Amino acid sequence: MDNNTAQGRVAMRSTDNVTGWGQGSLVCWRPRDVKDVVACVQKAADEKLALYPVSTGLNWGYGSAAPPQPGAVLLDLSGMDEILNKQELIDGASVAVIQPGVTQRKLHDFLARHRPDLGFNVTGSSMDTSLLGNALDRGVGYLGPRREDVFGLEVVTGKGEVLQTGFRRLGAQSPLAHTHPYGLGPMLDGLFFQGNYGIVTSACFKLIPRPERSVAVSLALKDSAHLGRFLDGLALLKRLGVVSGVTHVGNQARTRASMMSGISQYLQETCGLAGERLRAEADRALATVAPYEWTSLGGITGSAAHVRAAVAEVKRVMGGMAKLTVVDDAKLATGLRVLHPLRRFWPWARANAAAICAIQPLQGLADSRPTDAAIANLMWRYGRPDAGATSLDASDCGLIFVNPALPMDGATVVDVVEGMKAQAASFGHELYLTLNIETTTSFVAVANLLFDRQDTAAVERAQVCAQSIWKYLRSRGLEVYRARADMMAELVDPTDPFWRTAWDLKQVFDPGNIIAPGRYNLAKAPPEAAETPPARGV
Repeated sequence: MDNNTAQGRVAMRSTDNVTGWGQGSLVCWRPRDVKDVVACVQKAADEKLALYPVSTGLNWGYGSAAPPQPGAVLLDLSGMDEILNKQELIDGASVAVIQPGVTQRKLHDFLARHRPDLGFNVTGSSMDTSLLGNALDRGVGYLGPRREDVFGLEVVTGKGEVLQTGFRRLGAQSPLAHTHPYGLGPMLDGLFFQGNYGIVTSACFKLIPRPERSVAVSLALKDSAHLGRFLDGLALLKRLGVVSGVTHVGNQARTRASMMSGISQYLQETCGLAGERLRAEADRALATVAPYEWTSLGGITGSAAHVRAAVAEVKRVMGGMAKLTVVDDAKLATGLRVLHPLRRFWPWARANAAAICAIQPLQGLADSRPTDAAIANLMWRYGRPDAGATSLDASDCGLIFVNPALPMDGATVVDVVEGMKAQAASFGHELYLTLNIETTTSFVAVANLLFDRQDTAAVERAQVCAQSIWKYLRSRGLEVYRARADMMAELVDPTDPFWRTAWDLKQVFDPGNIIAPGRYNLAKAPPEAAETPPARGV
């Protein structure tokens, strides 16, 4: 086999991952360009193989690189990592044309060197996650849904054809190719988000101008009994456009998971603490700076005057139900400069200095600076504080997401959250929960379980617990907005007209069912429905 072809660059790749569910080690092809991808599809068709494309495969908590069906060949697109219009960006463009291997780190570093006036909608995951991989699974960034950042796709279909959506079909020389997001005629872009009709090999990704001023606004709810009213107030601020990005409302378990690594690292490295004393001091520090059960974090950007007016409106809408804190890079730096010298003499100063060190990377997310902080917290918790974020799937960390979409109604959300927590508690689990206000009409919840993957019983209990939470959500007429690989078979109902239509579309783009069988689609042709009348000639 020719080593210069994608199929020639064959390796085995493990699909073991943090969910504890995988498909073992699979053959992995590594294309370098679109021609390679076309060749891979053609070879798969000839040999009747299934292809499962992954961008970087760091889809933690959802299955990472594991296909929903066994026996697939992994198509690792991480080597396709070019920003295709670098010169256009340097010359003043505000849309990046990126391949699936382009990570948050790569785009951030390019913009920092060449276009420091621009940023982008970052997620709280690792710096080394794929921008397109996350967007195509409808991930949520700190400034909004990633789905809204992407248009103008280049797709290799299951027929081996190269399709360009929107006005990219006019060619790269058209002034509309990388600017107008809608094109002419039917918008086909949406078919390739949470779909398996083709392999996206590049797309247009919107960038944003850096504002004059950017602050993070935190609201700590003083009384958990008012959570419904608190959520309604935050939702109103979103609908009014006061808060410019996504508002994240986390419970105390989430706050602890987000901050303990940073707090502990500061206390260990600057105060020389270790062992039980370090753990006790870190607990006290967190209790000092984050004593409340629910805390929100959102961003406000714009001119200095706009930010002042928006913060005043936050105070007006939220009243006295929450403790308001407004921070930016300068305030955090000043606070650390003042408190750090006092750390050995004043416990309050030590606790707050440690908290600032934990908060700084999170504050940066609102300012388009990706971070590994969230994954570092998990690596710290599971005994590998010095390992890189990309090692998470190889660690002992167990992580499963069950993330529902929720109506924009505080009382309903509180009721559903209590039900989810009760389901988790019945299996001995604590639920780590963030409620995200990403649109003006709905919430989404990011809920996860943590467990030790070295404990077989713990893995099984977590998986059964996740299933129980999902069944509870469905009993309330709700559904997840993003699904794990192990959920797909049960998620897709062959009797539902929606999924049957999805399968019919599969026949248009991928009649051989080559690309990711069973991913957000039926795994095979559905049986003819008994009630379907026979076709009649005309």
